[in-house]
Amino acid sequence: MSEGMQTFLAIIPIIWLILSLGVFKIRGDIACMIGLVITIIISILGFKFSVTDSLTASLEGIVMGLWPIVYVIIAAVFTYNLSSESGGMEKIKDMLTAISGDMRILVLLLAWGFGGFLEAIAGFGTAVAIPASILAVLGMSPIKAAVICLIANTTPTAFGAIGLPVTTLAQVSGLEVKQLSLVVSLQLCILIILIPFCLVSLTGKGIKSIKGVFWITLVSGVTFAVPQVIVSQYLGAELPSIVGSLLCILVTIFMAKWIGPKDSHTHEIAPVSKKDGFMAWLPFILVFIFIIFSSSLFPTIHNALASVTTSIPIFTGENAAPYVINWLTAPGTLIILATFLGGLIQGMKFSNIAKILWKTIKQMTKTMVTVASIVGLSKVMGYSGMINVIAVSLVTLTGGFYPFIAPIIGALGTFITGSDTSANVLFGELQVKAADSLQVNPYWLAAANMAGATAGKMISPQSIAVATGATGLDGEEGTILKQAMKFCVIYTLIICLVVFGLGKLFGQI
Repeated sequence: MSEGMQTFLAIIPIIWLILSLGVFKIRGDIACMIGLVITIIISILGFKFSVTDSLTASLEGIVMGLWPIVYVIIAAVFTYNLSSESGGMEKIKDMLTAISGDMRILVLLLAWGFGGFLEAIAGFGTAVAIPASILAVLGMSPIKAAVICLIANTTPTAFGAIGLPVTTLAQVSGLEVKQLSLVVSLQLCILIILIPFCLVSLTGKGIKSIKGVFWITLVSGVTFAVPQVIVSQYLGAELPSIVGSLLCILVTIFMAKWIGPKDSHTHEIAPVSKKDGFMAWLPFILVFIFIIFSSSLFPTIHNALASVTTSIPIFTGENAAPYVINWLTAPGTLIILATFLGGLIQGMKFSNIAKILWKTIKQMTKTMVTVASIVGLSKVMGYSGMINVIAVSLVTLTGGFYPFIAPIIGALGTFITGSDTSANVLFGELQVKAADSLQVNPYWLAAANMAGATAGKMISPQSIAVATGATGLDGEEGTILKQAMKFCVIYTLIICLVVFGLGKLFGQI
């Protein structure tokens, strides 16, 4: 079979996902299940992948989709549901609107700052699920809340889950992690400053919405971007997004109090006492404490928890490795334990908390199917060589112009897999090989893969499934994909121009 025909066959699952969700508006779980079946058939007939290998590859993806991805979605929504049941969410709403009743500022605080922080410490959908659900409670249209949180959950994913995507990229590409971290930060710097303006414009009625909050919006981006560059240069990949997001939140609150719109409240808000406020935020505070102290920042605790694992041999193909379940370091476990503890301290009965968890699990049924199917699809495409065929074809087709489209390959990887880390595993080595053949800086092209991967995050069916699950929009995946797609195209174009233009300017390419 010719390379051209193989490339055509390899892109059929991607075309199906875009058409079924964005054009035909087929429900997400059904579209992704059909996509998985199509991918299995193509891998067997077009890529000489054995039936056993194809089925076990999809099974490994399904297991991964359920653990840890669906698991963390359930945990995040469980935290939100418990806070709603305890009355804490109403107090959180009052506290946030006391900072400002202006939805533009609340979006900067929740979707951008708080979402960036959640991505930095946990990842796996928490940064979309929790802020989107809170914004919906605050009165925003659920679809708009979902789209805004998907856009916000782009640049922070580069250093999300304690730097895992960048450290993984360094491992697979053989590059030094601090240098790679710095280059990734520099390539994303412009977008980190621009995204808050996009979020504010989308929250209001276009670019005119920036009026009155220009300086707050600018500072919200700059205080995220600059610390990220400094921290990545001196400390590596683990802390840039944590430091950037926390500074962003603190400075945005200060700016909102100092120069924010003063006439944004439509009604008088009863003040929330410090004790009530603390109790309302307690489940979220405990989530932060549990995740941060179990992370690699505290190696003794992390190593003890990480030792509790189960290895399951699933995939039967070449170079197969057992699938490892980390029971205690999984973000889902930590969030659920923190939420149970928070609920008990708030005075709720254990049985009532358990009922809320069970209700949350039933609420997520369609999301489970969607995510499991899309991760299964991505595993089959990866193991069978379909993704590699697409990437190699792009390198061959573009030649010296390749650095311009290098981010598109990263975006493609995240669109298919839903994970920046997976996109780097799939294409990191390819980018370094392309850099060697073109005699350009390998750090620059490897970082371009990471930067592009952040773009694909906002339109990944997996991410959209998280957003719909968190906001009760099952069946609206196509609508959200359509709205997010135009922003993804602009975002990707900017990244491509940054990589190519700055690369030429500084002699990297």
